[in-house]
Amino acid sequence: MSLDDLAEFLNSDSAPEGCMDLSELDGFLAGLVCGPEEVPRDEWLAEVWDSEEPDYADIAERRTVEQAMADRYAAIEAGLDATPLGYSAILWQDEAGTMVAEDWAAGFMQAMTLRAEAWQLALADEDASMLLIPIASLAGMTLPEAERGGQAMTDDALEGLMADAEQVLPVCVLGLRRFWRQQAADNRMIRH
Repeated sequence: MSLDDLAEFLNSDSAPEGCMDLSELDGFLAGLVCGPEEVPRDEWLAEVWDSEEPDYADIAERRTVEQAMADRYAAIEAGLDATPLGYSAILWQDEAGTMVAEDWAAGFMQAMTLRAEAWQLALADEDASMLLIPIASLAGMTLPEAERGGQAMTDDALEGLMADAEQVLPVCVLGLRRFWRQQAADNRMIRH
């Protein structure tokens, strides 16, 4: 199943109404790949579907759809481990040709909520938290204005980020993946 086919399924009547679209799914999977702990597939699949079951035509369609998601997860992982960086975020373009990154960022933030306590270490780290600011700022754009709270970025900086999201987001994800790998390496070096 191609990514276009997966996008079509996610937007079809067979998928639960509140499920993720392809861009949101991509951000979500990127958040899982670069995060502090591996999240079991059954747990993250429930998030993708908004805790509802899709109306699959048959077991073969279920396997195909789930395999397409697993393949994208593996592709993100391989892209982040490649030199040069081989991961590109899946972002939408609006009718004016402007990249839309808010869904992607919302998906990434949703992945963080699955291991919110573990992510506190990144939020407390000056360098890692700087990598999260662009993602969180874009995700905040999906909220109604009254719920956004204080902005971490000026309007001009946010506008620039939205224009450069295609380049910025993969670098942030890579930096966060490196942060968590360094944490794991440091923990292995500590003897108990």
